[in-house]
Amino acid sequence: MSTPFPFTAVVGQDDLRLALLLNAVSPAVGGVLVRGEKGTAKSTAVRALSALMPEVDVVSGCRFSCDPDSPDPGCPDGPHEPGAFASRPARMVELPVGASEDRLVGALDIERALSEGVKAFEPGLLADAHRGILYVDEVNLLHDHLVDLLLDAAAMGASYVEREGVSVRHAARFLLVGTMNPEEGELRPQLLDRFGLTVEVAASREPDQRVEVVRRRLAYDDDPAGFAARWSDEEAAVRARIVAARELLPSVRLGDGALRQIAATCAAFEVDGMRADIVMARTATALAAWAGRTEVLAEDVRQAALLALPHRRRRNPFDAPGLDEDKLDETLEEFGGQDGPGEDGDDDPDPGPGGGPGGQPEPDDAPQGDGDAAARPEAGEGGEPQPSGGAGEQSPARAAEPFRTRVLSVPGLGEGAAGRRSRARTEHGRTIGARRPRGALTKLHLAATVQAAAPHQRARGRSGPGLVVRRDDLRQASREGREGNLVLFVVDASGSMAARQRMSAVKGAVLSLLLDAYQRRDKVGLVTFRGSAAEVALPPTSSVDAAAVRLESLPTGGRTPLAAGLLRAHEVLRVERLRDPARRALVVVVTDGRATGGPEPVALAGHAARLFAAEGTASVVVDCESGPVRLGLAGQLAGELGGTAVTLDELRADSIAGLVKDVQGSRRAA
Repeated sequence: MSTPFPFTAVVGQDDLRLALLLNAVSPAVGGVLVRGEKGTAKSTAVRALSALMPEVDVVSGCRFSCDPDSPDPGCPDGPHEPGAFASRPARMVELPVGASEDRLVGALDIERALSEGVKAFEPGLLADAHRGILYVDEVNLLHDHLVDLLLDAAAMGASYVEREGVSVRHAARFLLVGTMNPEEGELRPQLLDRFGLTVEVAASREPDQRVEVVRRRLAYDDDPAGFAARWSDEEAAVRARIVAARELLPSVRLGDGALRQIAATCAAFEVDGMRADIVMARTATALAAWAGRTEVLAEDVRQAALLALPHRRRRNPFDAPGLDEDKLDETLEEFGGQDGPGEDGDDDPDPGPGGGPGGQPEPDDAPQGDGDAAARPEAGEGGEPQPSGGAGEQSPARAAEPFRTRVLSVPGLGEGAAGRRSRARTEHGRTIGARRPRGALTKLHLAATVQAAAPHQRARGRSGPGLVVRRDDLRQASREGREGNLVLFVVDASGSMAARQRMSAVKGAVLSLLLDAYQRRDKVGLVTFRGSAAEVALPPTSSVDAAAVRLESLPTGGRTPLAAGLLRAHEVLRVERLRDPARRALVVVVTDGRATGGPEPVALAGHAARLFAAEGTASVVVDCESGPVRLGLAGQLAGELGGTAVTLDELRADSIAGLVKDVQGSRRAA
């Protein structure tokens, strides 16, 4: 077993270390989500935490880590005899992003269950993590069906395995710790809310601190055991402090004044539900115990808010995380009662170790888009945008308010990554047939299995009521669900799009589609064209936040090199097919259909569009043409692409236009 990097040797990252230690003191806090760029010791700190966790007593021989003082009455290995127990270190179980469902929840031997009536169950990672730590690196990349299973287990404290009426249940209470890089995509709100605390981490910009990070890492890599031995005293001291804080925790008093501050803070920041209030109360109590106090103070409430609220106050994927600390201080001061937190007259409470959550800018003061876009003059009432810099370039327009869009999907039946956009063969969904299993059986088709076994019962010597089932009789259920796609936006940023402030509406439409892509678990990419060329503003990624930022700062002006934009998009798709051949693409061209610049621009654009049609790439053209006189060029482009065209009004979900169920419906009808 490799020697982990000592927790106390981690340089800086005060918020991260504090959040992890509070969960070690009080697992009821509910876990930690660590957000930050790569290479910031996220995984190192989490793995180091397990060495500090106190040992746990378990029933001897129980595969589900039952507590000998209160064993689970429904444990599959039970009932347990009293008295037999053993002590072992708390486990830290890692859940790989690509894990199967059976690896997470456990596998049930269906063949033995059908033929012998025996519940032969092999525990999964949830059973291993019971009363320990479940760590998910890159948690934002976890498949949706695994996220659903985690949500169920976290909510109920138990895991259920169901296979065609055969059910197994076992306790699964664990400390959930996840790490993620926000550039690779965001978490679903339901899973985000399950993490008690969240911290933002970033690499230090101080040269001395960076030097110390490198020095310690090199020393550890040269001699892990020797390096750990040099930090053993510090590790033992922190471990003893955790034990002492756990013992003190039941004696900590959370007064009415502190409770009023907690409730007022959650209300002031408009968090959803009541989980935030409960988490803040538990966190403030754990902070007091960690400090060796039996009274919760205002500084505990403030620090608890900085750790428990930032991820709960977000309203959509494009809102910046973080809290307005001035508003937080005003709320705490206003509701500081005479009972508890207000007694010491501390008008400027100490934020505690690490200060705010990662030093992120506050949302009210954060720049939008490219930083100084908010200070730039917008177009006047006459519709003439003010120039900003380069020849023919106009300042970025602000996006209009996003709206709920119509459903755009890829036709046919795919086999890509699980999502919520297009029809696909998946492991989850409605059953559409049966087949022989390839590898391990995961989803039994009971009727097909019985039908395959029935003709052979006499030859197999069946004499009792049980069905004699062989491996060859088992049938796997074929299921149809939904997949996520690559939605590649090709956005016209030429001068014609900037006329009459049209770009604001266009950006609002693309932002709406980005929000839809986030909810449907798609990858997104952004190609823009203007002037004399096209560029990949954002390579395909799971981060719709990054796409929204690039869109916000998109300037407009110049000619319309439509062909260049389509050719660049075609090249992006070619490369992406090599990386992820199972993920199907949906190309969304946002333009008024005009093509200018260079020799025969219209003919070149038509030739480029027919490349997509020849390959069967699903496409839709969002027609941005406006005004009393319309040329219908976007519709012609859609015909060349083999797709369909929708106007900005038709893109809205509440439009009276027909639902866009299939972006190639018009081509099939033709």
